[in-house]
Amino acid sequence: MDDSVRRRFAEAARDPRPDLATLCLLIGEEADPDLGEAGTDAAQIELDRLAGLLPYGLTRPADWAAATAALLGGRLGFGGTPADYQRLESSLLHEVLRRRRGLPILLSVVWIEVARRAGAPVYGVALPGHFVVGFGDPAGAFVLADPFDGGRPLGEEDARLLVAGATGASLSPAMLSPADPLDIVLRVLNNIRAWADARPEHLAVQLWAVELSLLLPHHPARLRQEHAQLLVRAGDFARGAAEMEACAEVLDAAEPAVAGVLRRQARAARALLN
Repeated sequence: MDDSVRRRFAEAARDPRPDLATLCLLIGEEADPDLGEAGTDAAQIELDRLAGLLPYGLTRPADWAAATAALLGGRLGFGGTPADYQRLESSLLHEVLRRRRGLPILLSVVWIEVARRAGAPVYGVALPGHFVVGFGDPAGAFVLADPFDGGRPLGEEDARLLVAGATGASLSPAMLSPADPLDIVLRVLNNIRAWADARPEHLAVQLWAVELSLLLPHHPARLRQEHAQLLVRAGDFARGAAEMEACAEVLDAAEPAVAGVLRRQARAARALLN
């Protein structure tokens, strides 16, 4: 655990205007201690450099989307394949900048940060199961693009098919709203947790992903329970038991049965100390 990274992450998350690139790069520092602040600075400089390659004077959302696709998806080859879901690097911004491969949400972060620095009206769109980007006014004229597919333009029918294919749900107007930066960061951490959960040998990765999530101002309450269970699995029985007991106190009134289970798990964890 790097206390400096955790402190900087917590401070950045509580900024009135959270910086998406900074938070994603701090996740990278947590995953790769060799990256350091020099590495994150280099990644920020690369985003600036890419932004400088976009043309000047664009105004229409469709022109911004086409220019960004031509640069990032075309000339520079940013995109993704199903194999990218199997790599932790696909969820780390500095690695996505290096490899030009990644998950839809990290490729979207690259698009958002590059286009924003060039002056584009760009934002993230957290479609269920597949993250994309929007250009323009979300309450008026806008266009969607899929960075995972090299920046392919998405019409309403394309978006509907993406949502239906990923979750079986129907597309709703609310799904097209701009994603909050902290929600994007939480979704990135959720992807890392899911990747590690499927690979028990990467328990440490799952643990730090949960711990960073808990530093966000808003996070699912269930994460504290997951954190407690991960601590026990990692052999930190005293801390895990204490967190289970704290969760049980919170849940006593609303979910007494769950609170009882947590207390029994806490006793079992403490017994392992003997």
